[in-house]
Amino acid sequence: MENEAVYTRLELLQVAETVARDKGIDREEVLEAMEQAIQRAGRSKYGHEHDIRAAIDRESGSIKLARYLEVAEEIEDEVTQVDLETARKRKSDAELGEFLIEPLPPIDFGRIAAQTAKQVIVQKVREAERKRQYEEFKDREGEIVNGLVKRVEFGNVIVDLGRAEALLRRDECIPREHFSNGDRVRAHIVAVREEPRGPQIFLSRSHPHFMASLFAQEVPEIYDGIIEIKAVARDPGSRAKIAVISSDSSIDPVGACVGMRGSRVQAVVGELQGEKIDIIQWSPDPATFIVNALAPAEVAKVVLDEEAHRIEVAVPDDQLSLAIGRRGQNVRLASQLTGWDIDILTEAEESERRTEEFRSLSQMFIDSLDVDEVIAHLLVTEGFSTVEEVAFVPTGDLVEIEGFDESVAVELQERGRVFLAEKDAEHSRLRQELGVSDDVAGIEGLTPACLVALGENGVKTLDDLGDLASDELLEVVPEGVLSVEKANEIIMAARAHWFEGEDVPTPDGGAEDEGTQPRIPEDAAAGAESVPKEPSV
Repeated sequence: MENEAVYTRLELLQVAETVARDKGIDREEVLEAMEQAIQRAGRSKYGHEHDIRAAIDRESGSIKLARYLEVAEEIEDEVTQVDLETARKRKSDAELGEFLIEPLPPIDFGRIAAQTAKQVIVQKVREAERKRQYEEFKDREGEIVNGLVKRVEFGNVIVDLGRAEALLRRDECIPREHFSNGDRVRAHIVAVREEPRGPQIFLSRSHPHFMASLFAQEVPEIYDGIIEIKAVARDPGSRAKIAVISSDSSIDPVGACVGMRGSRVQAVVGELQGEKIDIIQWSPDPATFIVNALAPAEVAKVVLDEEAHRIEVAVPDDQLSLAIGRRGQNVRLASQLTGWDIDILTEAEESERRTEEFRSLSQMFIDSLDVDEVIAHLLVTEGFSTVEEVAFVPTGDLVEIEGFDESVAVELQERGRVFLAEKDAEHSRLRQELGVSDDVAGIEGLTPACLVALGENGVKTLDDLGDLASDELLEVVPEGVLSVEKANEIIMAARAHWFEGEDVPTPDGGAEDEGTQPRIPEDAAAGAESVPKEPSV
């Protein structure tokens, strides 16, 4: 009988070893799970209110079960605590805070207790396995992994990675590709997250980094860092563009990625289900890079607007459809690759637009400065587009224009300032007719044109202006006049009178005197939408 008990104990340790080895987790975690299972079974037998603990000897496999009683000064739970006097009757040197340990006889596991213990062990082992999976894969985001399709659920593919399972969602697959159980899958780890049901590993085959990683595997120069992938844009399953640059001037980055007779790029194309790939030379010059990105279309002219991050591209008439691509695919991918908004025009359309802009700007200068067409054309040709630029630019800039001398420059500036003054006077008259108060007009940053626009939209008092949010104010005033920060400052200035007369603490801890400009509370300064309007008395 004794030999049978020893055999059972040793078998317990062997089971722990086997489970730990099969699941790839620590043996100690398996034994701790067994101890918790035995504890639960013990509490089921002796009462769940008791503090019963189990310990498995790591050498012999013997199980020790005991009830723990805490020696406490004040008894809050008579089942798990005992006072010092009673404790010293059982143990003469007992002290407050320590535990009295009462050994319990071994448990004869019944069917219910054994089933409960098994459930606990399985749950704890599964938790330990998930923790190990998360620790193993959390730093592997961005890597390419190979796995086998375990099952397909509603288009989502469960992939067996060997020591973990991963999810390849339907929207992360390449369109029109299908998987069956047992198929080999190569994918990019896009995220590893801890979720309530355990860590989840998410894969992708449509992510731009997947294609970049495939090129890194096929092109040794990319792996070695000689060639760098600067940007990738994909329309999964259809077409892609990849921008590369070489740190070694003797190596052609595009040729290296294409490979001998296209061998390298074809290996990537084969993995991506025939996706067409344009390999493009990257350039630090935006215009050159955008021209390269629009390949295979030829570009005749580009005009950059750096503030709006927009570029106009003029192409020959016969290249328009090629530059735009089927359903706008080529220009869309070029825009994603470069980060610029791209407008495609034919040379005829671009010429017509420029002619119309030149004509309208020239006419504006003729009307506002009372000059002839020659002078107006010269101003537009030199890049002037507003009367303000002419009126307030340094005189020397105007003198540099061919055919202008100092007297002409001074006269033009004088006419420009007179025109602007008359324009402001007209705006001031309109503002008064519209009923916009002088208090609103006195707020710094609001131009006469802005005040007229406010009046036309029913914003006439400080309360009306204070009720606006910053985005509402920007919609009312002429475009480009105010920034978001300036709009917030104007709105807060309009709200300042709401707080007059309040004893608002000053930074030194005192209170501001009446009649001084009160400090606006922090919650009012936090944003235009966060301060409600106080009712008028």
